[in-house]
Amino acid sequence: MDDEYAKLIRRVNQPRVVIDNNACEDATVIQVDSVNKHGILLEVVQVLTDMNLTIRKAYIASDGGWFMDVFNVVDNDGNKIRDKEIIDYIQRRIETSAGFVPSRRGSVGVMPSEEHTSIELAGTDRPGLLSEVCAVLADLRCNVVNAEIWTHNTRAAAVVHVTDDSTGCAITDPKRLLMIKDLLCNVLKGNDDLKTAKTMLSAPGVMHRERRLHQIMFADRDYERVEKTGVRAVEERSSRPQVNLLNIEKDYTVITMRAKDRPKLLFDIICTLTDMQYVVFHGIVNTTRMDANQEFYIRHVDGLPISSEAERVRVIQCLEAAIERRASEGLELELCTEDRLGLLSDITRIFRENSLCIKRALISTKGGKAKDTFYVTDMTGNPVDPKIIDSICRQIGRSALQVKHNRSSLAPKPPHQETTMSYLFGNLFKARTFQNFKLIRSYS
Repeated sequence: MDDEYAKLIRRVNQPRVVIDNNACEDATVIQVDSVNKHGILLEVVQVLTDMNLTIRKAYIASDGGWFMDVFNVVDNDGNKIRDKEIIDYIQRRIETSAGFVPSRRGSVGVMPSEEHTSIELAGTDRPGLLSEVCAVLADLRCNVVNAEIWTHNTRAAAVVHVTDDSTGCAITDPKRLLMIKDLLCNVLKGNDDLKTAKTMLSAPGVMHRERRLHQIMFADRDYERVEKTGVRAVEERSSRPQVNLLNIEKDYTVITMRAKDRPKLLFDIICTLTDMQYVVFHGIVNTTRMDANQEFYIRHVDGLPISSEAERVRVIQCLEAAIERRASEGLELELCTEDRLGLLSDITRIFRENSLCIKRALISTKGGKAKDTFYVTDMTGNPVDPKIIDSICRQIGRSALQVKHNRSSLAPKPPHQETTMSYLFGNLFKARTFQNFKLIRSYS
């Protein structure tokens, strides 16, 4: 009955999306009005990030039963969205996501797929781990069609989509699936994994890949830092994102964050808050050329703000981890070449033999072509010797492997405490007026 009532309310109050290129001089303004439901903010932000749009500013208001948000977005080149087909597609996608009512008996964010088998991995990170995983998959005649691998705080997680090399379809044989799971689990455990390595073969319905990676790493408690010593420890502490929490009048917990701006930053933060069962009632997001300032008024789904010091510390740790997981560390290498079985195994083996450590990777194939991005350092986490990169490019082929960017030299300077706190108190009482949507529009 609850599901049917929710569907009725949604049909009566269809979501409304207005996309305006005249309201702001340097960005396209997307305004979303809808009946409020838990997770709707994440769904809207997910649509925008999946379209590779950069969110420069956002004004969030979802108090009571209504959801009203404004996003200022640009494309990858920093321009407004002018293509009418793209604008119409964004509008349809958001209206579909905002209008969808998931069953309370089902799972949020699940998308059906019969084309591939999804493998989820979690374990202790170590040099050469991805190479070993890829070698096992190649030996088992599993073709990697796309994958994403994250490492953070000595932990590693991956979501890998594979097909049977002989059929090009998902692998369905239970015995073969069990063999894949057991062999990969043995690789992940290594010789001295103090935590239990995990290998999961998901059902035909798979969750949004990046959100699933956040959940895997959160469940693996990657937010619990392994403290380092010496100069590296000082550098690591100075480059951490700045996260502050403050309770006001027993109504909300106010979170302020300052970090280096990057694509999908807002998605990573909202994803983590949603999966930790917190609701964002009001919020402001503002980006500069280098930094992103974010401020959210939140409560737990039970209606209460954060009430204990232990919970406060845990939220700070989890948000820091959410920001850091996708941070591009090291040298960016891009591989574009003809796809084949074992290609990924060969490439990662060459990296391993040249003492490269893969910090993050994004693997994709389309139309028989492989387009893979790797972020690499040396085994100690330092920048890679240019002579080694030159040798690798010769082995793989200079037309296939390109050096993109070196992120190591772009580490942000530590933000000043007073800057973030002044941002907090400068906006502390603005959310009180967010229920008046005209005031939100006036900020843009």
